[in-house]
Amino acid sequence: MRYDYSGYGQSSGKPSEQDTYADIEAAFKCLEETYGVKEEDIILYGQSLGSGPALELATRLPELRAVILHSPILSGLRVMHPIKKTFWFDIYKNIDKIPLVNCPVLVIHGTEDEVVNFSHGKQLWELCKEKYEPLWLKGGNHCNLELYPEYLKHLKKFICAIEKLQPRLRNVSAQSTDQPEQPLNTAEHNAEKPRPSTDHKEKARPSIGHREKSRLSTDSREKARASTDRRERARKSIDRMGKARNSTDQPEKARNSFDRSIQLKA
Repeated sequence: MRYDYSGYGQSSGKPSEQDTYADIEAAFKCLEETYGVKEEDIILYGQSLGSGPALELATRLPELRAVILHSPILSGLRVMHPIKKTFWFDIYKNIDKIPLVNCPVLVIHGTEDEVVNFSHGKQLWELCKEKYEPLWLKGGNHCNLELYPEYLKHLKKFICAIEKLQPRLRNVSAQSTDQPEQPLNTAEHNAEKPRPSTDHKEKARPSIGHREKSRLSTDSREKARASTDRRERARKSIDRMGKARNSTDQPEKARNSFDRSIQLKA
């Protein structure tokens, strides 16, 4: 959907920052309520000053599919002077809002832009949470980027990539109960890779239990061997006592025989 801001093109009224915010909000509600378009199926496109209303709305739509910024501005004052601090009276403070956008963002900017310096687009891209490969058109100025063949080619590539992503969940509680989404980038995907190693450790646990059983079995054999040794020592002790008794009985028998001999002689 395309539309004119208040005071621009065919729209009535006077142009102002707050009116442009109200204009894009009205366009969004029209898509949602009149045409039944879901938030997760919408890609916001903001060009030049239009990057301000686009980012303002994007910060309030958690399920938004994506954002495209065409020759965007860091803020109103920064177009005129490269200030480093954001003042309260500045307008379209995109530099402060871009980190709050949670969906993928594509930035397109011409390197020879004579209205909004190329550094604006580059810095906004660096501040994105979910960066998509930017399009820096060498030699492009503020109003001719659509004439470059790379423009449509890169735009189609971005939309195809976005179509493959799953719609975002509404809130954190829903995310905790549903299955996790597919990774959006390589960093997130790599963060998931260590999980198999954890599973491998879980699989290793039975072997530890097996070694524990083996140790218990060894202890049982040791105890049995000790018990056998004790019985063997006891048996030998009894044998020695028996032999000692026999040796004691033999002199007694000899003495009795000698006594009988004495009696016979008498």
